[in-house]
Amino acid sequence: MSAEESSFVRTYAVTGGRSQPRHPLALETTLEAGRGRSGPDQVEECRQIIALCRERQRTVAELAGRLGRPVTAVKVLLSDLLDADALVLPVTAPYSSSDDGKDPQLLTAVVVGLRKKFQNATAYPQAG
Repeated sequence: MSAEESSFVRTYAVTGGRSQPRHPLALETTLEAGRGRSGPDQVEECRQIIALCRERQRTVAELAGRLGRPVTAVKVLLSDLLDADALVLPVTAPYSSSDDGKDPQLLTAVVVGLRKKFQNATAYPQAG
């Protein structure tokens, strides 16, 4: 097996074969460590993400670069950690970070919170 194939297989295993994150995370979305913890069944990359976010807030792009994994795979792991409250989306300056009044970080935090609260509901549409 070539190095490229090995990396692909490892990425597939890390995400459990999932290719779509549950939460809409942009490359510039910042995250910080939360009060929860990664579960014992989560991969080493999850522990690395939490450790990095404990040092300081990190963006999705930075975490993907530090882990050396594709952004989509990292977003899947980040979604898992958000669901476990091991990571949170800090909202430091709501309503003022963009000229048009639409703060993507705030909107992402709201979506994540609603999905956690209504995780068993099927009435809301999935992000695509």
